[in-house]
Amino acid sequence: MKPWETVERAEVPDVGEVVLARRDEEYVLRVRGQTLMSSRQHGSERAMAEAGCANLAADAPARVLVGGLGFGFTVRAVLDRLGPGSRIVVAELISPVVEWNRGVLAPLAKAPLEDPRVTVVEGDVGKVMRRQQGAFDAILLDVDNGPTALTHPDNDSLYDIAGVSHAFNSLRSNGTLVVWSAGPSLAFVKRLEEVGFSVQLLHPTAHGTKGTRHTLFVARRASKAKSPSSSRPPSRR
Repeated sequence: MKPWETVERAEVPDVGEVVLARRDEEYVLRVRGQTLMSSRQHGSERAMAEAGCANLAADAPARVLVGGLGFGFTVRAVLDRLGPGSRIVVAELISPVVEWNRGVLAPLAKAPLEDPRVTVVEGDVGKVMRRQQGAFDAILLDVDNGPTALTHPDNDSLYDIAGVSHAFNSLRSNGTLVVWSAGPSLAFVKRLEEVGFSVQLLHPTAHGTKGTRHTLFVARRASKAKSPSSSRPPSRR
């Protein structure tokens, strides 16, 4: 078996060393020596886009927030489902990931960042949600390892009561939040339901019909749902 070849390397404040490596046609992204994702395993990213956009008409303009760029597969799947009048905001905390998606990684997902419907925000997706209330028809969060943060402790704040409340408030009526996770979490389901979401769990495979099964938390905001109280103190699992 061929050894992995380092393609790009960057030191990111508060994150550590981020490495993009390649072996044949496969790319992996490593953070502090731990593999975070592989370009061969993107079945759950496509499933994420399908679940988030299921209630959106292809010929109607929609606004979608994607948290976590990865290798661009989720953004590409959203673009393929939506029409020319739609807008996709992509928030990515690790700047080199954006740079690599504009360069060496662009062909993997057919250069989604070159699509004029896409706007990239290099920063925290949580801040985007807090700034833009009632702005999105769908929010897709593929950040870190899901409800248990792996690369950056600040990502925990996306998944506590305050974080899911911000997501709830950032959605329009009948909007959908989809959260990618390496595994299920009953505590996270309860948190989503506590702020007013109805929740469904999906378990797509990582690669086509094979590979590891990941978890998608599909949380829908009903049109008459009551907004969660901003005064409720944050809590952890």
